[in-house]
Amino acid sequence: MKIKYCCKNFKNKNGSKSVFKSMKDEFPDIEHKKKDCLGCCKLCSRQCVAKVGKSGVICAESPDQLYLQLKQLLGTSEVETAAV
Repeated sequence: MKIKYCCKNFKNKNGSKSVFKSMKDEFPDIEHKKKDCLGCCKLCSRQCVAKVGKSGVICAESPDQLYLQLKQLLGTSEVETAAV
């Protein structure tokens, strides 16, 4: 699994920079990438944004909420992978 973060979103006051750092430290086995633009500018300018996989965009009102959503998503996918 790959999680992409928008560099422009890092600069917002409620941006995803802290989420990127925390997720990278906590989940080193997952590929974390910073991209110049994820192509979801209307969401990105108002909320914290991360792109999971090829198309799944996760949005949250705060970095803490984005972190919890990503963590929950990764926990679910790890359980599914282990069951296979």
